[in-house]
Amino acid sequence: MTEPFIIETVDLQKNYGAVKALDGLNLRVPKGSIYGFLGRNGAGKTTTIKTLLGMARPAGGQARVFGLAVDSRDASLQIRGRTGFVSEDKDLLDEMTVEELIRFTASFYSRWRADLERRYQRSFDLPPERKVKALSRGTRTKLALLLALCRGAELLILDEPTSGLDPSMIEEVLQAIVAHVAGDELTVFFSSHQIGEVEQIADGVTIIDRGRDAVSGALDELRENYRRIRLVFDAEAPRAAFRAPGVVHVERSGRSLTVLSSAGAGQIVEEARALEAVSVDVVPVTLKEIFLETVREEN
Repeated sequence: MTEPFIIETVDLQKNYGAVKALDGLNLRVPKGSIYGFLGRNGAGKTTTIKTLLGMARPAGGQARVFGLAVDSRDASLQIRGRTGFVSEDKDLLDEMTVEELIRFTASFYSRWRADLERRYQRSFDLPPERKVKALSRGTRTKLALLLALCRGAELLILDEPTSGLDPSMIEEVLQAIVAHVAGDELTVFFSSHQIGEVEQIADGVTIIDRGRDAVSGALDELRENYRRIRLVFDAEAPRAAFRAPGVVHVERSGRSLTVLSSAGAGQIVEEARALEAVSVDVVPVTLKEIFLETVREEN
C-alpha cells in the first residue's frame, strides 16, 4: 500500500546535552506535495532534517520516511538512497570541476536523469570546466540543486536552499523546483526563513517553535481559517475572555480589542455582539502574520 505521508514524525525528540532541540515534534508531509518548514534560528529545523536523514539519532518519539524508521541503520541507507538533499552550507567537492563533480555524482545513481542534467546545466548557466571552489555562492547553490534533482530521487529535502541568493536567482531556483515536481512524482520538503518563498510555492506548511510544531496544515486551509477580528467600543475596551475555539491572541488597546483566530470569525463575532461592540471588522491574515504571532516571545 502506498504511504499517504512521505515524512511522518510522532512526538519526535532530540537533545543536545541539556538543550531540547526537538521537544515532541509532530509532522506529516503528504506524498507529491511541496511542503514548507518555517521557524526562527534555533527552532529545530536543521535538527529535524538531520534526524530524518539519519545524521542525528532521536532521543524519543518516532520518525518515518517512506514508511521506514529513521533510527534503523538499514532503513536509513534506503532513505538516503531515495532522497536528494541540499544542505544550507552547499557542501561540495571543491577541487573538482563542475563537469567532474556531475560525472562523479551520476556514477552512484542508476536512475540518473541525463535529460534533466542537460536542461539544468543550460538553464542554470553552469560553467563545466570551472573548479567548484571558484564558483559564486549562487552558482554553488544551483550546482547543488542540479545534483539533487537529477539523481531520480523520490524526495527532495532542501535546507535554506535560497540563502544568500539575489532575487532573480531565487526566482530561478523556485521555478525549477515547481517545474520538477510537476513533471515527476516527487515530494519536496524545504526549510526556509523566507516566508514569501514558502507562500509562493508550498502546498502545506509547518511552523516549528522551540522544537515543537506550533502550526501545521494546507496553506489554503490556513489562509481560510485564520482571521483577525477588530472590535471597537464606545468606551475603553473590556478585558474579555473569549470562549470561542481557536483564539490565538487577544490584544487590548484603548477602545479597541483585536482577536486573532485560527478557527474563523463566526463565534467571536457572536460574542462581540454580547459585549456591545460598536463596530466589528474581520480581515484575512497572511502567512507572515501567522508566523509572527506563532513565535511571539511571550509564547
